[in-house]
Amino acid sequence: MDSDDDYVGYGEKGMNREELVHSGESSVGGGGGKQRVMASEASQDPLAVFGSEIMLLILSKLDARSVGQARLVCCRWMFITSSDYIWAPKCDALWAGKVHIPRTAKARGISKFSAYLLSVMDGKRTRILQQDLCDHVWDFHFNGGAPDYWKNLDPYWTGVGNPMRRYFHRDGSVSADEDDRVWAGHESCYTVVTGLLHDGTMREHYVRINRWLKLSVRRKENWGWELSSGLCSYNSIPDVEREEGTGPSSPLI
Repeated sequence: MDSDDDYVGYGEKGMNREELVHSGESSVGGGGGKQRVMASEASQDPLAVFGSEIMLLILSKLDARSVGQARLVCCRWMFITSSDYIWAPKCDALWAGKVHIPRTAKARGISKFSAYLLSVMDGKRTRILQQDLCDHVWDFHFNGGAPDYWKNLDPYWTGVGNPMRRYFHRDGSVSADEDDRVWAGHESCYTVVTGLLHDGTMREHYVRINRWLKLSVRRKENWGWELSSGLCSYNSIPDVEREEGTGPSSPLI
């Protein structure tokens, strides 16, 4: 998918606006003979002409792709384009409307540029892990092809009662709420199955509960997850309020 998020580049830890202004002014203000040699080039460099503060304002108005391309100009441009002043609003815009925020992007001490980059990477991830299953609460309902007996017990179809919820646990078990008429307290366990080719491409990927039908895995545009079969569907419930984020604690390559 070709978008502004496909490439934003790599660089140093983000700096605040004051640090960047001071550093930028120092880097273009001294140098004596060297600056005279580079005077012609420097006079055409917007960072040298306008200064760091104005360039921060200009760069903050660009989309993520354009800022990423600006990072390739030189070391000084890479430095200034790493500013949290630029990337904090872009993170907020990227996360708007999403149902989950990746744990990697909420790690303590990382720059907003890194948070943005890690968010984009995780948002493209289609391989579900145990940590994803366990971190989320799941909405459960039967699909249209399910027998009427089960649909008549399902609030999704009857419109009566609270939606059914499912909970995946780290010990491999699955549970439901006590008043769940479908679950009825029976024991269940789950398995995540991933088949990889030699180049790392996924050959097959599904979740199975007990010996029931395989649940195919789909990643939604809002970064939510759906597990589904011809019988039923599980959808992860939004939890963007979780301060630590959700999902794996390191990027999945």
